[in-house]
Amino acid sequence: MRALLTSKWTKAAVFLLCLVPLDALIWRALHNGLGANPVEFIQLTTGRWTLRFLIITLCITPFRKLLNLPDLIRFRRMFGLFAFFYVCLHFLTYLGPDQSFDLAAMWKDVAKRPFITVGFLGFLLLVPLAMTSTAGWIRRLGGKRWQMLHRAIYFAAVAGVIHYYWKVKSDVRMPLFYGALVAVLLLWRLWGWLSRRRSVVAAKLSSEGARAGAAR
Repeated sequence: MRALLTSKWTKAAVFLLCLVPLDALIWRALHNGLGANPVEFIQLTTGRWTLRFLIITLCITPFRKLLNLPDLIRFRRMFGLFAFFYVCLHFLTYLGPDQSFDLAAMWKDVAKRPFITVGFLGFLLLVPLAMTSTAGWIRRLGGKRWQMLHRAIYFAAVAGVIHYYWKVKSDVRMPLFYGALVAVLLLWRLWGWLSRRRSVVAAKLSSEGARAGAAR
């Protein structure tokens, strides 16, 4: 398994698989398969794939630990950048075909409609994460600060779920499904943090107890 995960061909294959949703959209566009409202179809499709890639990115760390596959980390940045790629397509579809690049109208829409506001917030949260995804930025920011910044992906995922839920209004099964996945991943992260805190406190108490015993 390790040989498969570390192979450059595996990474290339995963990269091509990540482009399949875009290829499917292009194929549909060329064959008049975008439905009665092509703009809305593209927005929904790119929005869903943004959420899917965010969730896949968040799953990498739990799967690395649960399956004992540390080399999965090689794919985390790629999945995160594809989430940003699809959210950019989502946003550009809204800005271009939907709003005709009228920035004033877009800002009014963002301020007036809550689901647009939350979605735009999620997009803004992903911008610095994409910009600082390189090894150079990790060195500049330092490991701890970089990790703190990139925890914003959880907030972006929550914003994406809320945006999707408020957008669809009636059939909310899919946004609730994605929301449940994000909630599980958040709880896993919280459980890990609490476990580390307990370990630190226990070690501190043990150290203090040892010092007190030595002092007697």
